[in-house]
Amino acid sequence: MSESVQTFFPSREVARRANIKNMCEYQDLRLEAEENYEGFWDRLARENIDWFEPYNKVLDEANAPFYKWFTGGKLNVAHQCLDRHLKDRKNKAAIIFEGEPGDKRVLTYLELHYEVNKTANLLKNKFKIQKGDRVVIYMPMIPEAAITMLACARIGAIHSVVFGGFSSEALRDRVIDAKAKMVITADGAYRRGKPYLLKPMVDEALKEGCECVESVLIVERNGQDIDYVPGRDYVYNELVENESPVCEAEPMESEDPLFLLYTSGSTGKPKGVQHSQAGYILWAQMTMKWVFDMKESDTFWCTADVGWITGHTYILYGPLAVGGTTVMYEGVPVYPDAGRLWRMVEEYKVDQFYTAPTLIRLLHKVGADEPAKYDLSSLRILGTVGEPINPDAWMWYYDTIGGSRCPIVDTWWQTETGGHMISPLPGATPIKPGSATFPLPGICAEVIDEEGNKKAPGEKGLLCVTKPWPSMIRTIWGDPDRFESSYFSAAKVDGKPVYFSGDGAVYDEEGYIWITGRVDDVINVSGHRMGTAEIEAAIGNCEKVAEVAVVGKPDALKGESVFAYVVLKGEDTLIKEMDVVQEINKVITKEIGPIAKADAIKFVPGLPKTRSGKIMRRILRSLAKGEEITQDVSTLEDPTIVDKIQASMKE
Repeated sequence: MSESVQTFFPSREVARRANIKNMCEYQDLRLEAEENYEGFWDRLARENIDWFEPYNKVLDEANAPFYKWFTGGKLNVAHQCLDRHLKDRKNKAAIIFEGEPGDKRVLTYLELHYEVNKTANLLKNKFKIQKGDRVVIYMPMIPEAAITMLACARIGAIHSVVFGGFSSEALRDRVIDAKAKMVITADGAYRRGKPYLLKPMVDEALKEGCECVESVLIVERNGQDIDYVPGRDYVYNELVENESPVCEAEPMESEDPLFLLYTSGSTGKPKGVQHSQAGYILWAQMTMKWVFDMKESDTFWCTADVGWITGHTYILYGPLAVGGTTVMYEGVPVYPDAGRLWRMVEEYKVDQFYTAPTLIRLLHKVGADEPAKYDLSSLRILGTVGEPINPDAWMWYYDTIGGSRCPIVDTWWQTETGGHMISPLPGATPIKPGSATFPLPGICAEVIDEEGNKKAPGEKGLLCVTKPWPSMIRTIWGDPDRFESSYFSAAKVDGKPVYFSGDGAVYDEEGYIWITGRVDDVINVSGHRMGTAEIEAAIGNCEKVAEVAVVGKPDALKGESVFAYVVLKGEDTLIKEMDVVQEINKVITKEIGPIAKADAIKFVPGLPKTRSGKIMRRILRSLAKGEEITQDVSTLEDPTIVDKIQASMKE
């Protein structure tokens, strides 16, 4: 957080056409929720969901923190996303798909409805998948990933999407924990201009401990030769064409599970985050309308993968629930060059573009001049997700991609929250680069201490949500005790446990919320606890720095020292690294204090990231300590980067 941060105000044009047009409308919604919390959510649910049967209770707190919303009501999420649009939008594009090789496919709402119904019938009729059965989906970013998710929702099966970049071991863990009856996968896909195989990972995963899996359904994508297990493996493309395009949507209770999504990066048993039907889809819709200001004619593009919660909510369920057009892209964002995404924005006239700061920094580094080659005038709103964005990347995104006219919605939320919690509203919120700004209407997100006392401006505290909300995690699959201990044991308000996000945060003098990073991502230097995100943000302000990751390294005197991995801008290897070291520590001293100065700064060619852009800090901690790397690096965006970092550290 910096006192000199510039504030950007919504333009008159943006505010004029926004769903929430100014701070007064925002405050009116906040006040409505404060004065009648259940009434606020009741109104939104009645106005936005096509109920099969009405609910009889808005919020049931009897078994807190296992809250229940809209009990007694019945609906179907696939119906909410497809059927109800057929009267007015049947010939409108629902999904625009582009494969990495350049192949394209557009599915209208009617065509998508047919494909989902045929797939739902295939699952029901041939494979006997029933309501409540778990289906693991291990797929590339192709339309069939969306189709199979919606087909599961249509018949009441619980889908669990596993990111296609995960290893066979990670896939096995999730299959076993969910006790999945079926795995849906593809032969492979395309990445960096070449086909790669996916099915062999499934074969390896199912070798032992996965007796629960009765069948494997394989989508033919790249046509490579794969092994088939007789009686277990089936080709989707051949079977689905024989099914009827008529399939009635299964009426689902509001609190029936919709999907499981396993959190990544934690040690030990993976956590299966369980989301329910009604609360999840309601909040997906509202955030599309409020945060992205989605309109009938808009084309929305979220660059995430459906294997993550961002892909669930803002590639599939959110855009389709509001009747929008959503873009799916299969491959690497810089293939064959750094202009790939901007060409697609131009071609598909994208209105809202939603991506991660990691990708923004990458595109800035390797293709700063590329956007000028394309017409990006269709863009109306830009968004960021996944981590706080540093001011330098924010300004490039704002000026170069958005033409200094598109508001940037810097969204804070989690797998567990289901949708955005803290975010600017494009027509209402004055934006400070790097701040998530304010909680959305109906969301009681606060910076407090363990006893529920609200922190004063400038005082770091715990980022908690002090009231339940409809899209919140319902439990950890099969482990309710872990659910309570993981999320409801760190803080209390009026003696009652509240949801703790795991993040720290701080208010500024105007009440803006600044995320300081995971409270467990702290470095304890001589008794001073500092968030790594805060140090990274300071280093990121250096002009020559493209990317940075900070970890703690054991220190005999201080307890821990600050160890920074820095990627410099450009390809000029003649930059005087000692000068950059001095510049970095000067900025850290100015923005945080001398206690946070980096004891070690290593200039590296890149950072180890998953294909979704997440920096693998566990690997960096091991490298800093000189430990052997035991993590599976095959799932990294660049599997060779660890060896490259090790080599650069020896120079």
